[in-house]
This record gives sequence, structure tokens and C-alpha cells, in this order.
Amino acid sequence: LTVFDWLSNIDLPSDASTFNGVEVRFKGSRKEFFYNEKNVALKEGDVIAVEGSPGHDIGVVSIVGELARLQFKKKYKKQDLESQKKVYRIAKESDIAKWQDAVDLEEKTMQVARKSAEYLGLEMKISDVEYQGDKTKATFYYTANGRVDYRELIKKLSSELKLRTEWK
Repeated sequence: LTVFDWLSNIDLPSDASTFNGVEVRFKGSRKEFFYNEKNVALKEGDVIAVEGSPGHDIGVVSIVGELARLQFKKKYKKQDLESQKKVYRIAKESDIAKWQDAVDLEEKTMQVARKSAEYLGLEMKISDVEYQGDKTKATFYYTANGRVDYRELIKKLSSELKLRTEWK
């Protein structure tokens, strides 16, 4: 998942402004762009805290600078950067510790969700779980051959795990 920044050694024209956006990598190959409103000095590989929904998430910077500008324009044809979620800060030790705790919980949470789905007789396969960096929300990834009414599963897991869930 590393990226070679082929624009890193090319200077900007004198009338151009620097791009205040960064691409951030999360679990697997999920990547999103964030607005660096506070102009935090960031480089590839930095672990940062970014705006979540709700709360905050922790990710790793994958692209900065002009390459980020090109990729952003490619992904969001006309969308402006200011409408993106924001970069909060470089992650603190406490942020990283909490994030690591969340990552450690993912496998156990997936097993609990699978058992609950089986108990409720749902025809679905839960393939992955990703916790948000602040451990306030978990995203469950699943597959199913048809429509599945998993409202009861959501209620059961939300109360059992004491967190907000999202299903994809």
C-alpha cells in the first residue's frame, strides 16, 4: 500500500498555493481525504487523529502535497477540499494506545457478531469488523445472497457491546 510520490522533488509555480489535503489510510485498503485546516506539518507515514462520525478516528498519512491534490481531483471531480472531514492533530500516545485496543477487539467482536447472527437464524456472513479509533463505533462488513432484516442483530450487538454500529 505504499505510494511513490513522483511529484515530491518538483517545485510549485510561484503563484500556486500548497494543497491542504491529505490522503489517510485506515484498515485494509480503505482510504479517505481530509482537510488539513490547521496546516499541521504532515508527511507520509504519520499517524494522525482525524474527524470521525461521531468522534475521531486514527489513520496513517499515505499521500501529501501535489500528488494528494491530483488524486483528490481524480476522486472528487468538482468537490472542494473544505467540505471534507478535518485533520485534528498528530496522534498522541494515548490515541495510539486506544486505537491499538480497538484493533485488538476486532476479531473477538466479529466472532460475537457471527454467533449472534447464527443464533438469530440470519442468512448472512460477517466478513470483517473495523473499530473507529476512539472505540465509539464499529463498522461491520457482511455479505448476503438477498435482503436480510438484521435490525434485531443491531439491537442485540449495540446493547451487548455498548457502542454504535454501522453495517456495510
